[in-house]
Amino acid sequence: MKKNRIGILGGTFNPIHVGHLKAAEDVQKKFLLIKILFIPSYIPPHKESSDIASPWQRLKMVELALSPYPQFIPSALEIADKGKSYSIFTLQKVKKLYPEAFIFFILGIDAFLEIDTWKDYQKVLEQCFFIVISRPGYKLEEAKDILGGKYRSRMFEISGLDKLKKEAFLSFKIFLFKINSLEVSSTDIRKRIRHGHSIKGMVPEAVEDYIHHHGLYRN
Repeated sequence: MKKNRIGILGGTFNPIHVGHLKAAEDVQKKFLLIKILFIPSYIPPHKESSDIASPWQRLKMVELALSPYPQFIPSALEIADKGKSYSIFTLQKVKKLYPEAFIFFILGIDAFLEIDTWKDYQKVLEQCFFIVISRPGYKLEEAKDILGGKYRSRMFEISGLDKLKKEAFLSFKIFLFKINSLEVSSTDIRKRIRHGHSIKGMVPEAVEDYIHHHGLYRN
């Protein structure tokens, strides 16, 4: 039986923006994922919480942003737990929801370079595939040196022009995927809002309306 491929895209999404959506589209098409779960964290373990919208506000913005994309699914998997969000627990829950599927953990190169700070990161690396996407200011090649190069032989580098053959999934667990990143970040969006600048085009229109209506990120 052919296994479906499910993507996990976690993050603070504070707020979700067009860069997240573009990256997810590129990944979904390249790896033939039938769906990608967007999972906002409840309390991100590696971030300060002073400038973070409430979990339910961030989830609502994700829902608004994903409404035009039937293949993208907003998930309250981490928020419902009301605790610190650890990838190993999230992965275990997703595997229970989709026991017959291949799971692909999607993250930026910047986050992947800090994987040795994750809880039980070895188990996470062994229990699913990873798709590490390029980010401005970082080189994908840096990923090959994590953990002293321990996983170098299990990495496969691919660009948007390359064709990904199914045989690759038999030999490799970590895919380094070069995409054309959009120059937009949640940090910059929040800063622009605080200074009264426009964020038009940086987030979906429904998300922009929600941010303004609820007065998010002004202080």
